[in-house]
Amino acid sequence: MAVEYAVQMKGITKVYPNGVAASRGVDFEVRKGEIHALMGENGAGKSTLMKMLFGMEQPTSGEIWVNGEKVVLSSPTVAISKGVGMVHQHFMLVPSLTVAENMVLGMVPTKSGMFIDKKKAVELTREYSEKFNLYVDPDARVVDIPVGMKQKVEILKALVRGAKILILDEPTAVLTTQETTELFKELINLKNQGYTIIFISHKLNEIMQITDRMTILRGGKSMGVHNTADVDPETISRLMVGRDVVLKVEKEPAKPTDVVLRVRDLEYTNEWGKKMLDNFSMDLRKGEILGIAGVEGNGQKELVDMLFNFNVPDYGTITVNGENILGIPQRRIREKGVSLVPEDRMIYGIAGTASIEENMISDRAGARELNNGPLFNMKAIHNLSEELIRDYKVLCKSGAQQVKMLSGGNIQKVVVAREFSNNPKLIIADQPTRGIDVGATEFIRKKLVELSRSGIAVLLVSADLNEVMELSDSLIVMYGGKIAAYFEDTKDLNDEIMGEYMLGLKQQTAEEIGRVCHE
Repeated sequence: MAVEYAVQMKGITKVYPNGVAASRGVDFEVRKGEIHALMGENGAGKSTLMKMLFGMEQPTSGEIWVNGEKVVLSSPTVAISKGVGMVHQHFMLVPSLTVAENMVLGMVPTKSGMFIDKKKAVELTREYSEKFNLYVDPDARVVDIPVGMKQKVEILKALVRGAKILILDEPTAVLTTQETTELFKELINLKNQGYTIIFISHKLNEIMQITDRMTILRGGKSMGVHNTADVDPETISRLMVGRDVVLKVEKEPAKPTDVVLRVRDLEYTNEWGKKMLDNFSMDLRKGEILGIAGVEGNGQKELVDMLFNFNVPDYGTITVNGENILGIPQRRIREKGVSLVPEDRMIYGIAGTASIEENMISDRAGARELNNGPLFNMKAIHNLSEELIRDYKVLCKSGAQQVKMLSGGNIQKVVVAREFSNNPKLIIADQPTRGIDVGATEFIRKKLVELSRSGIAVLLVSADLNEVMELSDSLIVMYGGKIAAYFEDTKDLNDEIMGEYMLGLKQQTAEEIGRVCHE
């Protein structure tokens, strides 16, 4: 019986106006009714390939066939009309609207042609929710629902618009183990109903669990198509990166000493009246990695915002080495030895149109060694940036290159090179490896361990359970703006234990939690 293909991309080449080739003669074929992984390092060409399949970008050359029909996908609207839907890594939902209102945005059923027919929107949401076993509350506001339900809303939005081919970009990046297990059941249910799923992820264990076949890209070229059952994680990593990758973090036991970061009694209620930090207290010591785990939306972001003056709490105190940092300018926070690797590198980590060099010295532009009186010492700046590019293995043409032209993994290396190299006393690492490839992930994790063992205090906030359990010496789980659990030692933790606290199914005693304050 002949194989039926949902997607055939033949000889796809994409060259940008600046001469960068993102795809070089790539063939990508996905069979009807399969879950097919698309894998590769950041910069390998995955996103570009999927943007062309979803009509967001056009190939320089090559052909695209959908369900046996040669197509020109000139826009996402055209792609949707051909049955292609995409669920982006960062959700495209309006927080203030309900689930049902978000579901019909852009295809609003109306009574008069002017206003949303809310009853029809709710009926439509319930109908599709039941049909696909993706249960959501149509009347709930998006701002109030957990991240796992937001993921379901995004998938349902694509299905409501007629998608038969679903592109899922890092769909489990912010989900707990339990939520991921539930999502996988739903994806297999869709597959059994004849839907085709393209699954992009850097989590090799999930790829092995959920996919039928995989295509691996490296440097804009295909490294071949493999049956998932025929390859192991080490082989996949080698094909992606071109060398063996250490998938497990090796670290000596921590020997923490004095308290560097002290947080006491933080309270914060957000603009929608939701309490995001509720009497939150903790200590972080010199020479340790303290991890913070939790489903997104349980106060982690708000905590980081307070630590770097993106926001101020309603009540409470924060000190670094005994000195207040609450509400003071970020320049002064940096002067006290605090570095931040932000959650969103594109918004808070870099100036995209500036050069790599300019981004690398942006936190120390006033340093005496980089200035000759009123003028910059350009030789010193060049030497410093070249040293950081070399030490942090940033793949680029030169320090003069615009930073936004780099791959995601290399942009993250520019951020960590700047933040790790300015003699910090405290590093706040917020999702330091989110959405980057195994090679860059391995490098950044090793650096965090190395720096902590040199005596730096590291606060690690990560939605990646494997990362936060492996890297952390001690660990906090946040739920509802509070500490649900504190583990002085992470060696006996597993996904199931963590998930119970992250979902609020379990709560430690006040005495157990109180150990995070080393008074």
